[in-house]
Amino acid sequence: MLRLLLHHPAKGFQRDVAPRRISDLRRDPQTLIWLDVEAPTPEEWALLRREFGFHPLALEDAEHAHQRPKIEQYNDFYLLVVYAVSLDGEEGSLVTTREVTLFIGSNYLVTVHSDPVPVIQEVAARWQAKDTPIRPGISPLLYTLLDAAVDDYFPVVDELGDRIDDLEDRILAEADDGGLQAVFRMKRALLALRRILGPERDAVNVLMRRELPFVDAESILYFQDVYDHLVRLTDSVDTFRDILASTLDAHLSVVSNRLNQVMRTLTAISAVLMSMALIAGIYGMNFRFIPELSWRYGYYLSLGMMALIGLVLAYFFRRKGWW
Repeated sequence: MLRLLLHHPAKGFQRDVAPRRISDLRRDPQTLIWLDVEAPTPEEWALLRREFGFHPLALEDAEHAHQRPKIEQYNDFYLLVVYAVSLDGEEGSLVTTREVTLFIGSNYLVTVHSDPVPVIQEVAARWQAKDTPIRPGISPLLYTLLDAAVDDYFPVVDELGDRIDDLEDRILAEADDGGLQAVFRMKRALLALRRILGPERDAVNVLMRRELPFVDAESILYFQDVYDHLVRLTDSVDTFRDILASTLDAHLSVVSNRLNQVMRTLTAISAVLMSMALIAGIYGMNFRFIPELSWRYGYYLSLGMMALIGLVLAYFFRRKGWW
């Protein structure tokens, strides 16, 4: 699926433009081209190669998913890989990531992604609005797209933080296996975010620090804002990972303490039963001459001794807190 959007200072926005005219339109430096490609077909990959002349290695990175967020320089364009993030409604992965590859030129921006990315449609609508705050140029458009994608990270991270707080209370209160599984799911979600945030922060740092041909001096301040947001998000994710590690340690401590309490209780019960079994074993030996064997009250005496020893031991273990 191709969505082509052009803007010219004199003509305004143009939507009904044939993709085969892109190579001709690129020659006009005042014409801004934004081509969004969703789930590209082989014909559309050939179109990108023909109209823009992208390097085969850049197209290979865009075609093969699960790339690391990065920025790479080629002859006349830059390749930028970022991710859009949203919460998963299911309890499996918790976080859904959508990879977006951007080809950035002096007067064009090409976004390639395999799944629908709502933030791209939102930015396109904002760019075409009459009272749009987006300044003309590729650099402001790129900043707006990156800023919108990064802003979507905050609700995800905040929701994960709330879930971690609830999970911490649940772990300390119940210490069940279900809570332990939730901890590991949350750790995987935070690890997935951390693997995205760190490289994206470095990529935005490149946009902010280098003298790139498509980044003007005014836009550097805006990229600085995106960089600051990524730093805050990275710190939050690292903090949540530390909290989860502490929660996991607390869970293991609670389980160990409960196991020790169970073992102490079982040991106390075993000591009581063994003392009773000692008396029963002595009087259960098959010797002919045993004291009190023929005594009328010997049976009741042995039972009384068992009960007395059992009560004394039970009282002792109760005082120790083992029972």
